[in-house]
Amino acid sequence: MAGATVEETRAGRRTKAEQRAQSLEQILDAAEYLFSQNGLYGVTLRDVAERVGIHTTLLNYYFKDKVNLFEAVFARRAGVTAGRRMVALEHYERAAGDNPTVEGALHAFLDTDLDLYYEGGEHWMNYAAFCARVSNTPEGAALMDEHFDPVVLKLVGILKRALPNYADEEIFWGYHFVSGALMNTLARTGRIDRLSSGACHSDDFPAVKKRIARFMAAGFIALKA
Repeated sequence: MAGATVEETRAGRRTKAEQRAQSLEQILDAAEYLFSQNGLYGVTLRDVAERVGIHTTLLNYYFKDKVNLFEAVFARRAGVTAGRRMVALEHYERAAGDNPTVEGALHAFLDTDLDLYYEGGEHWMNYAAFCARVSNTPEGAALMDEHFDPVVLKLVGILKRALPNYADEEIFWGYHFVSGALMNTLARTGRIDRLSSGACHSDDFPAVKKRIARFMAAGFIALKA
């Protein structure tokens, strides 16, 4: 720009970068919500563009296609949740020393995640529902493998130490059941609200946190033949 100082020019560039980052976040937020409701195949790029209030051509500027957008939505928060759980598991492992317990390991793995979603607000709750919806699809399972296998295997390693006389298959089946319960919780379908006539609420993650690790730990113990 004519007559602009170096500082002003740099400030202008920062502003453009910030605007670009803001637009990208708005697109990802919109796509996250829509994918959480309708899955990969129930959403079009036009749907996302309309929710943001932009033209589809701008969406194509950031993402080459819908699958690329879907993967970006998944990856944006995956590193945060996986990283927090890994730290919690490592901290628990150090604190437990030679005496880890199933319930202690599950608390580190599950409580950390439930806290993140519940305390993170609407967008994190949307991401929780998004993961729950796509985790049982081929495209979602592939992303789960890519982003979450290390932290899951860390949990499994601690569980094996807590249950040294259990066969590997029992440990992995136990994790499978834990994962299913967690994803059902993250989906927040409202079914438990209706079944319990309002005594329980699907978005009451603190209530889930109070119970799920203890419940699942008992399940692991019961797997011993």
